[in-house]
Amino acid sequence: MEKWRGKIAVVTGSSSGIGAVISEKLVKAGVIVVGLARRKEKLDELMTRLKNEPGKFYSIKADVTKEEDILKAFDWVEKNLGTVHILVNNAGVGKNTDLVEGSTEMWKEIFDTNVLALCIATREAVTSMKKGKVDGHIIHMNSILGHRVTYVPEVNVYSASKFAVTALTETLRQELNSIGSKIKITSISPGMVDTKIREASGLDSMNCPKIKCEDVADAVLYVLGTPSHVQVHELIIKPVGEMF
Repeated sequence: MEKWRGKIAVVTGSSSGIGAVISEKLVKAGVIVVGLARRKEKLDELMTRLKNEPGKFYSIKADVTKEEDILKAFDWVEKNLGTVHILVNNAGVGKNTDLVEGSTEMWKEIFDTNVLALCIATREAVTSMKKGKVDGHIIHMNSILGHRVTYVPEVNVYSASKFAVTALTETLRQELNSIGSKIKITSISPGMVDTKIREASGLDSMNCPKIKCEDVADAVLYVLGTPSHVQVHELIIKPVGEMF
């Protein structure tokens, strides 16, 4: 991680859960982290907690379902800090809905957060990296449900959104190759994680093994720490005894 000291990372959905832990570990590794989330007070709490660490944490209030919020955030980073070196597309949402009698509003929120926001943030990060002539790293927070469909009542659309992330990871790799870019792209797909999103998606009540947010954050640091000629394209992390 030494190569990333003093470099700039943008982490979406960083106010709690996996995003907060990723941000904390990056700051402790000396990275300058810009955290994006809707709950500014939670971001500010994290900023206070990390004020004496080797890196630095900046908080920006942003609703990633709104393109203008993402654009303003990246514009702020460019004007105040400089080139983005790392993007962690961590923001994600699950809703209790299905396909047969589901809510269009809920479907839209899932795809706006899990797919479109990821695409917009990725575009802005790649633009910054190309402009700054840096070989950065983009990490998509995917899911095991982005690789196989497992029937969980009222979680069907979430899986479809994560399948899109799997496709977008490979699509970006091919696009970057086509222009001769050395920017890395990694998809990290956890199994069941002990986070608040599980409560929202209806998965939290399931009695099954879970990994911790720290385990996923450690995976982020691992892929970032690989040498320049190594790209971890997909990393699946499951708790021992996972049912999926």
